[in-house]
Amino acid sequence: MSTDTGPRVSEVGPRGAWEILSNDADAVLVDVRTKAEWGFVGGPDLSALGREAVRREWQHWPDMARDPAFAPGLLEEVGRDASRYLFICRSGARSMQAARAVAELLSAEGRPGECLNVAEGFEGDLDEHAHRGTLNGWKACGLAWRQT
Repeated sequence: MSTDTGPRVSEVGPRGAWEILSNDADAVLVDVRTKAEWGFVGGPDLSALGREAVRREWQHWPDMARDPAFAPGLLEEVGRDASRYLFICRSGARSMQAARAVAELLSAEGRPGECLNVAEGFEGDLDEHAHRGTLNGWKACGLAWRQT
């Protein structure tokens, strides 16, 4: 039996995330990876949709300390009530934690907004050669991305 009493966070695959972002102008993609990952690995490219992902670190490199102001800072940065917040990281673990934190804050404040974790993340799982980006995830699905 689950003891999780917080707001529920659903998951969507990378293609489902792209579809939501394509059809819902009030949906926001939040990339919670580190600045190092954004620079060295690249990130989702939403320019074909006329928008950009919000980049906000869930944890700071190099000590990977969690940002205690993540959720309130994100809501302040977005500056409006988004219909959906889609969270993405490398493989889907950090983004789920971030999505839960924002969902809890939205619920506590009585604000609308659905939080979704992008399952598989940007790079996806390790393949048989211990490489990411080939098996699943945003990049492997062939979705738009760019190196910065």
